[in-house]
Amino acid sequence: MSTATPELTAQGRALPARRRLFVAAAVLLPAIALLALLAYGFHTDTHYIPSPLIGKPAPRFTLTLFDGDVLRLENLRGNVVFLNFWASWCVPCREEAPALETAWQAYRPRGVVFVGINIQDKEQDARAFLDEFSITYANGVDPGSKIAVDYGVYGIPETFVIDRGGRISYKHIGAITSATLTTKLDQVLAGETPVSEGRGDFRTVQ
Repeated sequence: MSTATPELTAQGRALPARRRLFVAAAVLLPAIALLALLAYGFHTDTHYIPSPLIGKPAPRFTLTLFDGDVLRLENLRGNVVFLNFWASWCVPCREEAPALETAWQAYRPRGVVFVGINIQDKEQDARAFLDEFSITYANGVDPGSKIAVDYGVYGIPETFVIDRGGRISYKHIGAITSATLTTKLDQVLAGETPVSEGRGDFRTVQ
């Protein structure tokens, strides 16, 4: 006949149960954490590259254009500036090129200046790109990517919209659509300050 008291018997049964609970928790908690991390990753856009320049004065630069002229950003004060970094080998750059030229033709009478800055490219390839897409707005080369560094360019194409006061009101990394381009330019022309960022398909640069 057993001499164990009811209390000891209850405790003896309770310990294994607690151990099973601890083991289950040890297995489940990491799994739950992993699922939460995966869920976060699925809802986080890895193309999002925040810029500290939004809402601040655009870094000044001097750009030698393909036609030999020299463009200084400070001389464009009072105009809305659409600044686009690109390269001929960049597939998304090719995708957006027709839309940029079309927008330039539509917005130039309204005081918008389009400027293209070619980086990490061969000059002959860059010129061929401009000819292929019949680009007529100002374009030049950024030797050593000095301007790109000042603007914190991470990937191309990368676009900045600068308001009449010389402040960056919008940044877009990746190919920009006609709809987005039109919306942002209209906002800045109307005196609104979007102070925001957009993103799409892009190619990382060094």
